[in-house]
Amino acid sequence: MVPPASTIQFAIPKGRMYAEVSRLLEDAGIRITVTARDYRPLIGIPDFTVKILKPRAIVEMLAAGARDLGFAGADWVAESGAELVELLDTGLDPVRLVAAAPRSILAAGGLPDRPLVVATEYVGLAQRWVDSGGIQATLLRSYGATEVLPPEDADCIVDNTASGATLTQNSLEVLDVLMESSTRLYASPRALDLSEKRERIERFVMLVRSVLEARKRVMLELNVPADRLERVIEVLPCMREPTIARLHASDDYAVKAAVLRNQLPRVIPSIKVRGGTDIVVTTPEQIVV
Repeated sequence: MVPPASTIQFAIPKGRMYAEVSRLLEDAGIRITVTARDYRPLIGIPDFTVKILKPRAIVEMLAAGARDLGFAGADWVAESGAELVELLDTGLDPVRLVAAAPRSILAAGGLPDRPLVVATEYVGLAQRWVDSGGIQATLLRSYGATEVLPPEDADCIVDNTASGATLTQNSLEVLDVLMESSTRLYASPRALDLSEKRERIERFVMLVRSVLEARKRVMLELNVPADRLERVIEVLPCMREPTIARLHASDDYAVKAAVLRNQLPRVIPSIKVRGGTDIVVTTPEQIVV
């Protein structure tokens, strides 16, 4: 059955990105339920239909307007040159797109001055890199496992890497970083031109962003005597202003603030030294700014 024209045609990536994206959505209260038709799961949000596709296919379909909304890697968007609207960067699956070559062929830390074979799945980005560096090269399109091609089948590769471990295992040295990429949420410009779709997409973005914000922060609660309140507030970072309330039958105060998780090692000792007590740290599920 063809869905109504106002329904959001949504796409999520298959493969290694699927687990992280589906967990992100579930934390936002949007459950993805895989059915017998694996590529068309059910989604727990009204007026959305979803399909599981390869990241490159998602980019192409968003560019063509066949899909309204989808998660994809920024590297494949850059490779395709698609004019999509980036709605948010999840920070998931971070990778670098690099040029790398066997140490055995490097001359003074760089590529030799001769015609080279560059293997890559990213033909467009690799060609731009070759052209910008004035490198004499023939591009060899690869279909996975690009790092195993040198030195017998290629002199150099352009590929993505997370930790660099696979490059090291294959005796490859990074020569250049073309870009940094991560899983991002994109929209088709056509979808955002329709007010009824734009509104649904904006609500969806708010839900997902609230989870990403909550993952960065913790809720810090403490008690403090009235005469030390201002000294504690001085060292308490928060999103806007902390919540302060008088304790029952006491002149002391209860203080609550959403604090960046990575600030805790500095903040908690400072609060303690300045008179804060009964410090409790909890993890929020969602924070809507």
